[in-house]
Amino acid sequence: MKAEEVRYMWLFVFFDLPVGTKTERRNATRFRKFLKDDGFIMLQLSVYARIIRGEEAVDKHLARVMKSIPTKGSVRTLSVTERQYARMRLLIGESTKTEKAAAQQLVLL
Repeated sequence: MKAEEVRYMWLFVFFDLPVGTKTERRNATRFRKFLKDDGFIMLQLSVYARIIRGEEAVDKHLARVMKSIPTKGSVRTLSVTERQYARMRLLIGESTKTEKAAAQQLVLL
């Protein structure tokens, strides 16, 4: 890869958080709000993704996610290249406006 080439990555966060008590609901809401504030878009109810420039930035955002996770539940992450992300197929439903805008922004970069 040439030094001037930029590698765009997508960082996915998948989670299943308990919401049985008021405190658990509040923690889940805070985590979702953190993700949105950090530039993640909601692909599905518990699947968020963010486009990131370079692997160092992936590590930075991953560290932010790790600091914000609730104490209970399951949280997973996955980073993929833009090329791998482009191979994802939407089998039913439509892309969200936010998802379309993020993809269009990448094309403009």
